[in-house]
Amino acid sequence: MNGIISENKEPERKSSFLLIAGVILLTVFLSVGVTLWIVNQYIFPKNFDPVILNQNEQKKLNTKLEQFSWLRDMSSEHSNARRSNRLEPEKYSEKGTKRDISLSERELNALLAKNTDLANKLAIDLSENLASGKLLVPLDDDFPILGDKTLKISAGIELSFAKERPVIKLRGVSIMGIPIPNAWLGGMKNVDVVNEFGQDEGFWKAFAEGVENIKVEESRLVVKLKE
Repeated sequence: MNGIISENKEPERKSSFLLIAGVILLTVFLSVGVTLWIVNQYIFPKNFDPVILNQNEQKKLNTKLEQFSWLRDMSSEHSNARRSNRLEPEKYSEKGTKRDISLSERELNALLAKNTDLANKLAIDLSENLASGKLLVPLDDDFPILGDKTLKISAGIELSFAKERPVIKLRGVSIMGIPIPNAWLGGMKNVDVVNEFGQDEGFWKAFAEGVENIKVEESRLVVKLKE
């Protein structure tokens, strides 16, 4: 009888051993996989792919650029054209000019990619009342521990309009996927800077008084200025 019981327990022990070994191996593989993902995403992140507009998208953007000189100046094509032509005097007029601008997420990223050195280092996402950005920051060789590495910094800013005033709030900042404590951000997280600082004379008051409406929709930024 004892021999029969021993024979029955032997397969059970082997099965238990195999199950435990399988769990250990699975845990090791998962740990290695997560570690490699963290290293690739945050320690050695790849550069962002710059946004390149197709012909129709570029044509629409050029039309918008023609309406606003400060946007037109960001276009290298228009800058080259101005350098090749003499600046002609003209009478100032606001007749027929627009005071609102609407830029899609692709247009905004394309402007950055084409006219700044942030093409592969900054990417902007637009969602409901939120502008989010990811920035790659190369570190110097002599930087402690992370020298010669690249940090990935993410941030979110709430942009909306309420009670006839713009609302601008820092929603948060993360470095290498780790949210930065509010205390380290000077207590500015979720603080409406227009409401906080727009009562006194200065930039935020002037900014608020010059904006008639501002909103961020899914993949679109819309700003309307006052007369």
